[in-house]
Amino acid sequence: MSTEIAVPNETPSVPAFADAHTFELAQRMARALCASDLVPQQFRGEKGLANTLIALELAQRTGAPPLAVMQHLSIVQGKPTWSAQFIIAALNACGRFTPLRFVVEGAGEQQSCFAWAEDRATGERLEGPKVTIQMAKAEGWYGKQGSKWQTMPELMLRYRAATFFGRLYAPDLLLGMQTVEEARDIEVDPATGEVTSVKGVLGLKERLARQGGGNQ
Repeated sequence: MSTEIAVPNETPSVPAFADAHTFELAQRMARALCASDLVPQQFRGEKGLANTLIALELAQRTGAPPLAVMQHLSIVQGKPTWSAQFIIAALNACGRFTPLRFVVEGAGEQQSCFAWAEDRATGERLEGPKVTIQMAKAEGWYGKQGSKWQTMPELMLRYRAATFFGRLYAPDLLLGMQTVEEARDIEVDPATGEVTSVKGVLGLKERLARQGGGNQ
């Protein structure tokens, strides 16, 4: 599966909050980005300055270009989230693995997908946890209003399989952040803002624990 996002291993972006000097430099960079019509609305103008500074910090930590981070960073239920496309691109560009591949098997509720790649350092084949349509229904992802699982199941299988692979083998690239799709699968009480259902997150932790990755 090809991706459209180029994420190089190194970027000239600076650690925005390392010290006073880098913070001042980051603010100059952020103001230039804020003035551009090419960045998403939440990063534009004086109101978007703080968001842009955070995006610069994330760019430095992930090794991605600031503009790529800004284009694929969304706020869902008050939390920053990555797009699944960004995670796939980051995994493919980090240099640790061969390009991510997907194995799709079965049909109906038994249709499944897992992501795999080879560790470039050891040559070992690494396989991520398997995702199935049955799992999506059991976790409550499939039945949510407006769910893409109902209209684009094969794409969603690949997106979630890639995210699981990243959680297991490259958690530092994800910085502990969820994808947009994961965050939308979490139910929040609109009156209190409290999480009322985290089946998707808990289910992932249980699956990773069974595979020896529960501490990621």
